[in-house]
Amino acid sequence: MITWRSGTVEQVGRSWPGAQELTVVVADGVSGPDPVTVRALAYPALVGDLRPGDTVLLNVSALARGLGTGGYALVVAPGSPDRLPADPPAGPGHLVKARYTPLQAMVLGVDDQESPHHEVLRDADDLAGLPVVVADLHSALPAVVAGVRYADALLHRPGSGVPPLRVAYVMTDGGALPAWFSMAVAGLRDAGWIEACVTAGQAFGGDHEAVTLHTALLAARHVVGADVVVVAQGPGNLGTGTRWGFSGVAAGEAVNAAAVLGGRPVASLRVSGADARERHLGVSHHSLTAYGRVALAPADVVVPVFDPAAAPVADAPVAGAPGALRTGGAPGALRSGAGPADGGAGPGDQPGLHVPDPQTHLDAHLAAVGRRVAQQARSLGEPAGRHRLVDVPAGADLLTALGGSPVRLSTMGRGLAQDPAAFLAAAAAGVHAARLARGA
Repeated sequence: MITWRSGTVEQVGRSWPGAQELTVVVADGVSGPDPVTVRALAYPALVGDLRPGDTVLLNVSALARGLGTGGYALVVAPGSPDRLPADPPAGPGHLVKARYTPLQAMVLGVDDQESPHHEVLRDADDLAGLPVVVADLHSALPAVVAGVRYADALLHRPGSGVPPLRVAYVMTDGGALPAWFSMAVAGLRDAGWIEACVTAGQAFGGDHEAVTLHTALLAARHVVGADVVVVAQGPGNLGTGTRWGFSGVAAGEAVNAAAVLGGRPVASLRVSGADARERHLGVSHHSLTAYGRVALAPADVVVPVFDPAAAPVADAPVAGAPGALRTGGAPGALRSGAGPADGGAGPGDQPGLHVPDPQTHLDAHLAAVGRRVAQQARSLGEPAGRHRLVDVPAGADLLTALGGSPVRLSTMGRGLAQDPAAFLAAAAAGVHAARLARGA
């Protein structure tokens, strides 16, 4: 189940809140006997601060199999007894996350009896109409927030005296458990695009820790003071190519949680115009299953309408033509979507990020994707389904707003240039949420 290796830290690389990159020499190799140098990721809160020359124990299972862990070996512990981390300072908190694993962590939950917020949350039971955007992939997070900010700026321009909408991110435990793995969360928080990250269930490392998705949503509303909440799993979507075997099925349960607490669920469709897999082209089967079968409460399903004024309509088919985007060339290699770069890396991770020309990208191919999405979404809306379909224009201005993201936009190895439909669909959900929050 675990492929173990011992290695020696050669170099300490970049770091972001909660995580540290290392270059590690593995004398016994990873997938062969020859010595190899690998990128490794350490979480200092779990394994301490490491330095060149330190011996470390590594989990290289996914790296050896070529799976999507961002290309990292993961540091499990220092390899030398004299380099063990110091004991954590005494303090409140008795929530255990990643329970009964060797690296189970004890944290102070926002809903913990010892938390200063316990009294606020003890009887909290109502989100009071708070818009809750639910997304399948972590990579949707920066795009949704870009849409919120874009719409909010149109509704209340700077200088109006109205504070901008506060956005909180609730990270569920379907992907990476440590929020520290996500450079998107770190970058969005540093840029002021999100107010806080609340980690729910077995996920940990957020600004606030919560036992369940329900208490995480209530904390976002009553502790963080969010006007809009985005719910998505951490990096590392898991899928098996089956109808039910994917971690994003939890998006349907998130709709239910938001509804039962009196929130306003907004379903963000997972969309692609460049995925080589038919089941993910247009609206992914993940969205159709999660929202069509799992979500039992009605939600606003946002259907992006790619601006016909900017995208001349043609009859070119979409299916089987992921390379038809005229600007990005062939899509990047498909992978599981894990890793800090998925869903955004920190500023500077992609020097000279190219902001695509809107007129170039909103072309006949994108218009054809839009027609496919509209047709597929019909099964989710009344009368066929239980949800409300909400058309939201997703044109050149929104594409430009996405280009201003402070973190890298990347989904399944494809960026904004290769798959603009993916990010425009998520941003459109953010636009709708902002309008709900402003009562527009």
